[in-house]
Amino acid sequence: MNKNNLKFSSLKTDSLSGLVVFLVALPLCLGIAVASGASPFAGIISGVIGGLIVGYFSGSNVSVSGPAAGLIAIVLLAIQDLGFETFLLAIVLAGILQLILGFAKAGTISNYFPSGVIEGMLTGIGIIIIKKELPHAIGYDKEHDGDFFNYNLTDSADSGFFNEIIHSLNFAHTGIIILTLLSIGILVAFNKLPFLKKLKVLPGALVVVVVGILLNEAFRLANSQLLISRDHLVTLPVAGSIDEFIAQFTLPNFAGISNPKVWITAATIAAVASIETLLCLEAGDKLDPLKRYSSANTELKAQGIGNIISGLIGGLPMTSVIVRTSANIQAGARTKFSAIFHGLLLLLTVVLIPGLLNKIPMACLAAILIMIGFKLASPKVFMHMWKIGKFQFIPFIVTVIGVVGIDLLKGVGIGLLVSVFFILSGNMKLAYFFKKEEHKEGEDINIDLAQEVSFLNKAAIKETLRHLPENSKVIISAKNTVYIDYDVLELIKDFKQYGSKDKNIIVELQDFKSAYKIENSTNSNHVS
Repeated sequence: MNKNNLKFSSLKTDSLSGLVVFLVALPLCLGIAVASGASPFAGIISGVIGGLIVGYFSGSNVSVSGPAAGLIAIVLLAIQDLGFETFLLAIVLAGILQLILGFAKAGTISNYFPSGVIEGMLTGIGIIIIKKELPHAIGYDKEHDGDFFNYNLTDSADSGFFNEIIHSLNFAHTGIIILTLLSIGILVAFNKLPFLKKLKVLPGALVVVVVGILLNEAFRLANSQLLISRDHLVTLPVAGSIDEFIAQFTLPNFAGISNPKVWITAATIAAVASIETLLCLEAGDKLDPLKRYSSANTELKAQGIGNIISGLIGGLPMTSVIVRTSANIQAGARTKFSAIFHGLLLLLTVVLIPGLLNKIPMACLAAILIMIGFKLASPKVFMHMWKIGKFQFIPFIVTVIGVVGIDLLKGVGIGLLVSVFFILSGNMKLAYFFKKEEHKEGEDINIDLAQEVSFLNKAAIKETLRHLPENSKVIISAKNTVYIDYDVLELIKDFKQYGSKDKNIIVELQDFKSAYKIENSTNSNHVS
């Protein structure tokens, strides 16, 4: 593990972030498991492994892994077709395939996702989160449909945004609506009021959960009609003894190794889980306030290890998950300890205090997720992308529409096609060249940008910046350029402002045009 990943200076902040992620992850683990046709405990297993194991081996400082909503349809059909024990074998094989992909350095594909597409994916997911949580926020939890807390991003256009909200009004519960509004008010206050924003020791999400439990207990003592019933509280499996707890684990059926359907399922899970993980990893790096770079290949290896272990003991397949990751970042996470701590909390609570957690109203958790969704899909994001220009805005809006209206992977795929069309039509006039003089101690490193620099060059530039030696000086010149893609400019800005400081690198920018909106060094010419 990189020694810089776990700094004691951020231990308290990461612990609080891990607590917030735990509160978000708990209902997701349970709900995704039920929606996938598995036991709730299977979801908890993959959540614990995603935190403790994948969190430890991950190449990301902020990414959080667990059972993925995007795999629900695949998992549900596979369990019905193969049986749960044989399906577990497919998970183990999928993990092995992901390990192979990691060692084959297949993770570099993530560097070719344009920022407009990543922003579109995040915004689309934010809209879907709000859409899915509004019914829960007013009291429609749909247990009778087997859709308990279902975040199925592959079926986002199931019944239409307004149709589902209108239908859920038939099940509105006054106590739940009051608690939801109170929870949102608390979260807004913690985001807006200066004295609460500084109160890092008490995260807003924790206050929401505590207030929700206490308020509902007050309703119970008063015998009020506002009482939120058992059907609308978190449902965590409670084992009466050690034997009952151990009995919840399931071993894979290795006799199915010769079944072609097992291998097809394994390959499908490995492909979809890897793509979703790489998308989330790139999005997490973009949201990371410190703008650090994560190793996609290391992440694939970590996911492979996690899925192998999860399949061996009865868990579900997992990916890096943007809902947990964004909650982690917004809660102030700085290192991977927050992801590990959230996994530890999942393990301890399911063993020690499942009864207490079963008192948490799902409306509280819905309120937390609605606020996360709103931050991802804020009107400010649309305005920001509009101001950048059509080369970013059109792929962005197409991706949003695709993710919300079709599904996650297809939406991102359509966005990528549109982005590539714009790049190829406007920026394929000259080949890209990237020149760096051989570095010798005491000499400057010169990086000359070509005449046309598109997002397709992002990976090479990113790798070059990442491998610059410590205590060096690099001069990046745009003297010959007529166009630099927005993604590359953002990469250079972030490296100058954040990434270079970790390795004590002096960065000098020369001859960047004013249209690039990037500040040249004082001893270089500012070209207008």
